[in-house]
Amino acid sequence: MTMKPVRLALLIACCASAPVLALEPEAAARGLLAEAQSFEHGEGVRRDPARAAALYCQAAKLGDADAQFNLAWMYANGRGVERDDALAATFFDLAARQGHEHAQRMLRFTGAPTRELPLCMQDPPEPEPVMVADIDPDLEAAFGTTADRKRVIEIVRELAPHFDIDPQLVLAVIGTESNFNPKARSPKNAQGLMQLIPETAQRFNVRDSFDPVQNIRGGMAYLRWLLAYFEGDVVLATAGYNAGEGAVDKYKGVPPYRETREYVKRIQTLFRKTEHRYDQSVTTPSPVLRTLVSRRG
Repeated sequence: MTMKPVRLALLIACCASAPVLALEPEAAARGLLAEAQSFEHGEGVRRDPARAAALYCQAAKLGDADAQFNLAWMYANGRGVERDDALAATFFDLAARQGHEHAQRMLRFTGAPTRELPLCMQDPPEPEPVMVADIDPDLEAAFGTTADRKRVIEIVRELAPHFDIDPQLVLAVIGTESNFNPKARSPKNAQGLMQLIPETAQRFNVRDSFDPVQNIRGGMAYLRWLLAYFEGDVVLATAGYNAGEGAVDKYKGVPPYRETREYVKRIQTLFRKTEHRYDQSVTTPSPVLRTLVSRRG
């Protein structure tokens, strides 16, 4: 039997992203849901319905009712995937069984659920090797002084490959922003490990900035966006993380704020690279990038 392209893509993508599931199931499900929403609506990343559907399905497999409903809605309306009423009914049914009110109402308009478990909900025939990032032993020893900090490092190690970000850079940002305190809150209401302000949290679909997994996912998503916006320039990207990309554009380099300049220097002591790989498909480059007069402040 020949698989439909979208279903085959879902199977491949689900299996490829399986290491994320090593996190706590509920936290992993909420993180997958947030990332799926980003790809479905093109928020901070290029819109990719097939990848969104694959991520929704991973979260659905972990029992997240919202992910089950969202995936059902995509199939019921053919939004970025091939319309499939049977699959829609299956996912509406799964969500409805968990008390999802909207899903229960939608079941009145769909046919019977398919009897076959969707491919993306099935376990892969063989376990995939866990993809984790290497972290410099000296940096890990310097930061990982408590059990809680070691847990943060493990989250970074697991998530960094999925955002294609050097984990050393993420740890440098976490250490500088919050000193590894997941409950940190600044006078400007920046929250959590990577100090996300509410607008940034909303932009990257972080529902609870004090949840370490969600916070790190959101911070990594923003860093990935900034690296693409400034074409891999670490100094400009981290200056943008602290002061906002608009300020970097306005001053055509590191803004003349004492806090931002000290912030960039602190990051550079922990992460000595000035260039980082980036995905040009994430966003268009800064409109003033070619005329920036200073990349080092």
